[in-house]
Amino acid sequence: MTLRKRVPFWLLFSLPAILLAFGFLRGATPPQEMLHPSGAMAIRMMVAAMLPGPLIEYLGPNRFLSGWITLRRNFGVIAFIYALLHLIFYVADTGTLDAQLGELPRPAIWTGWLSLVLMVIPAAISFDAAVRALGRRWKRLQQVSYGALLFSIVHWVLLEWHWMSAMVHLMPLLVAWTMRAVARSRWRRLRSASA
Repeated sequence: MTLRKRVPFWLLFSLPAILLAFGFLRGATPPQEMLHPSGAMAIRMMVAAMLPGPLIEYLGPNRFLSGWITLRRNFGVIAFIYALLHLIFYVADTGTLDAQLGELPRPAIWTGWLSLVLMVIPAAISFDAAVRALGRRWKRLQQVSYGALLFSIVHWVLLEWHWMSAMVHLMPLLVAWTMRAVARSRWRRLRSASA
């Protein structure tokens, strides 16, 4: 993606983060109220990064999906930025290291930390030089993001006990994965029939 296209893309998807950070720095909104929107945006961006692959496999390439897949790494990095913002709000809300360590054994908390740690790997290698240097290993390392998404969903459900809102965010990806599984099954049947 050219710099001319990248700047408006990043401005658009960074705008909610800028507004959250501005509200936080002004002291207009308590950090506790910023936890949900920052965490939800991190998950939305992860889903946006993962969606185009299975959709292309099911629907075939088209101009829209081909353009979307070129933005996949950008969505992943933006997801990581929102996760870091979520962490900043959490640290500000809990206030002390003792409070954070005291909460760490709770599954609702350590799943969030684990998700963030897993996001570090794909975010750290989401630039062209890393893709070239790692070759085929790059794609395998990027698959860590699936674990990050899983733990972030579990984190959300355990914190709020409202599984429906988490599932609504995950549903487009579940549908796309189902469509891909159907496409692969059809392809295998056609292949075995022609053999």
